[in-house]
Amino acid sequence: MKPSADPQIPDAPPLLDAIDRRILAELQDDGRMTNVELASRAGISAPPCLRRVRRLEEAGLIRGYHADTDPQRLGWEITFFAIVGLDSQRESVLSAFERLVAEWPEVRECHMIRGGGDFLLRLVARDTAHENVLTQKLTGAPSVARVQTLQTIRTSRSLAGVPL
Repeated sequence: MKPSADPQIPDAPPLLDAIDRRILAELQDDGRMTNVELASRAGISAPPCLRRVRRLEEAGLIRGYHADTDPQRLGWEITFFAIVGLDSQRESVLSAFERLVAEWPEVRECHMIRGGGDFLLRLVARDTAHENVLTQKLTGAPSVARVQTLQTIRTSRSLAGVPL
């Protein structure tokens, strides 16, 4: 992927053919399959499949591989979201908040948002007492003006990746 000359203009998405899209879709569904199985599903032989996967990794389209673990079976009973409003939108304040929550293992996602707050966090907690501790930690963090938490009751859909 060739970088844009203008840093204000994001790079255009790379051109993907049907085989690249199939490879990405298959890996989103099962990142542990062998290259031989992936090649078979993509309709190509193993060596060019491996080259394509490496090219997709180098282009940053495949960011990594991970296990999809079950939080509750691992003792993380609660998933909740926090909408966080800061007292300033200066870049130094926003960046400091991002660095702070990046150190908390319970913060699984951190998104800067528009409308209704500055950040949306997804957190996990072992129980309600732990959730309360995390909420207090958030409300007491530097530059945090308000926190609204939303506890999940159940998750009926959680898909990795994007439609291909």
